[in-house]
Amino acid sequence: MNIGFDLDKIFVDYPPLIPDSLIDRLYRKKDERELLYRIPSHPEQFFRKISHNHYLRPPIKENITFLQSLNRKKNKLFLISSRFGFLEKQTLSLVKRLGLHKIFENMYFNFNNEQPHLFKNRILKMLDLDIYIDDDLHLLTYVAKKNKNIKFYWYHQGLSTQSLPDNIKQISKLSEIVDLQ
Repeated sequence: MNIGFDLDKIFVDYPPLIPDSLIDRLYRKKDERELLYRIPSHPEQFFRKISHNHYLRPPIKENITFLQSLNRKKNKLFLISSRFGFLEKQTLSLVKRLGLHKIFENMYFNFNNEQPHLFKNRILKMLDLDIYIDDDLHLLTYVAKKNKNIKFYWYHQGLSTQSLPDNIKQISKLSEIVDLQ
């Protein structure tokens, strides 16, 4: 089985004391008609680099442990992150520090600054994934429409009243995907 995972909020948490809603608001453009993500200005990139310091991005140990427990003879694992190019140094350092580079068959990063939903859609099609896990519901909804054969999992803590497409299921722990073991 080919399984893809996002990085942020799946294996690496947001900085403590900063609300997720604020980070999400800074990341997306405000346009109700289409999905668009902001590429930060140069001054904002400076602050974003600081916020991506590994001291401010704690690993989600439970999910990394689950990832390590997956049978890699049965499953090919891929990391697909839409982090922009200005975070390349921090991102590559982070995946090495956490040992993720030893677990994944291959890792794909959006260092060319494509729109994240378009980047991920292109990679999903290229890899012919069976399953993909991400925390961004807007992005998942977009790629789910274009990839009907993939099972998508929305990683989200807490209850949600949102109606989800048939090929998206909400989970709050990676271990809820029990059929991968």
